[in-house]
Amino acid sequence: MPAYIAKRLLLMLPTLLGVLLLTFIVLQFVPGGPVEQYLAEAKAAGGAAEGGALTYRGGQGVDEARLAQIKKLYGFDKPAHERFFIMLRQFARFDLGTSFFQNKDVWQLIREKLPVSASLGLWTFFISYLVSVPLGVAKAVRAGSRFDLATTVLLLAGYAIPGFVLGVALLVVFGGQLQWFPLRGLTSAHFDELSLWGKVADYLWHVTLPVTAMVLGSFATTAMLTRNSFLEEIRKQYVLTARAKGLGERQVLYGHVLRNALIPIVTGFPAAFIGAFFTGALLIETLFSLDGLGLLSYESVIRRDYPVVLGTLYLFTLISLVTRLVSDLCYVWVDPRVKFD
Repeated sequence: MPAYIAKRLLLMLPTLLGVLLLTFIVLQFVPGGPVEQYLAEAKAAGGAAEGGALTYRGGQGVDEARLAQIKKLYGFDKPAHERFFIMLRQFARFDLGTSFFQNKDVWQLIREKLPVSASLGLWTFFISYLVSVPLGVAKAVRAGSRFDLATTVLLLAGYAIPGFVLGVALLVVFGGQLQWFPLRGLTSAHFDELSLWGKVADYLWHVTLPVTAMVLGSFATTAMLTRNSFLEEIRKQYVLTARAKGLGERQVLYGHVLRNALIPIVTGFPAAFIGAFFTGALLIETLFSLDGLGLLSYESVIRRDYPVVLGTLYLFTLISLVTRLVSDLCYVWVDPRVKFD
């Protein structure tokens, strides 16, 4: 086990380096970088940007000295390979840099946006598991019945409907026509004036539609995985032996089969739980005017805010690699028969 963990940790380094290197190279060829956007904003503002600090002289553009200052401001006065190694040294110290356009530390931006994405992710995670696992077990016990067929059709239909399409329908029906739920935000404008229970009710009132739009499509995978795993275990020899010993059907199914059938579900639990905090749903956040990590990533790419793009990529990739390792280790914890060698 220690040798396996050490090997996986060592393999994380080239993986992380490769992800950062490929993204950095792609960004070098994307037009409309920070300097170009700075100049475009200055031109659109009629020759004044940042309180007149930049003088745009019509067709002549910006003088070379000022252009050199702007490039130095964004770190583009150095060659690309030198900027890459400077970035790696910063990331090694867990310094994610400062946003070009928001003048905030990337860590601060992540902390500001994290509550929104965590709210959506955690609700989606818990609801999907609490519904999908019992539903998958019920489908396995009634395999081939009308209940199994009907729920499969419903699950596949929900999986096929994109979350943002369902979100639009929910907004139009329940937010627009019926006006049962708010159209935007996670809280009301008068949230701070409410009592504790009032705040809880207000938050749940706002989060219902976006969570519903996100959670519907997540039922199918977990439910069908639970069902198929349960059916596979039922066909094994130890189940026949348990029945031959006179154990009741309920004791066989829920005392023996369920414990083994849930191994694939349990081992994926840590990665899914950690991922719920950092999974930004861009379209849902945009649709419901929620300022989360998904919207932050999208706006950073559009504005070529490279510190935010690369900083969040580094952090989320590192978290993903670690959680995958934890998920693999959970196999040994749940099922001692698994050997990594």
